[in-house]
Amino acid sequence: MNYYISTTLKNTSFKEAIEKTTAALKKEGFGVLTEIDIKATLKNKLDADFYNYTILGACNPEMAHQALQSENKIGTMLPCNVIVQERESGIVEVSAVNPAASMMAVENDSLGEIAKDVQKKLTKVIQSI
Repeated sequence: MNYYISTTLKNTSFKEAIEKTTAALKKEGFGVLTEIDIKATLKNKLDADFYNYTILGACNPEMAHQALQSENKIGTMLPCNVIVQERESGIVEVSAVNPAASMMAVENDSLGEIAKDVQKKLTKVIQSI
């Protein structure tokens, strides 16, 4: 089982890919809690050049609430990370964590169904971009 769900967008700007991803997440009930610009962070902290790479911390409040009720330490795996990266100009890859794969590390059967539901929603997000 892959630990991520992914798609590649061609002839799309990096900014447009982030906008499309954010809109697709919203359509499936996710909000973006955090946005980390890895390129800018590495430049500022290490003076290192890096390609366009942003991590979106996505959260579906209802599903996060269910997960937290089932496992009080599950917050260590929240929010669901979605990455948008442009290694070549005009070709942008969007990838989301596969929560079903992540939850295999947690010994709590009640999380399995929640993780599968989140996986379905994130797969829908990735496929709709």
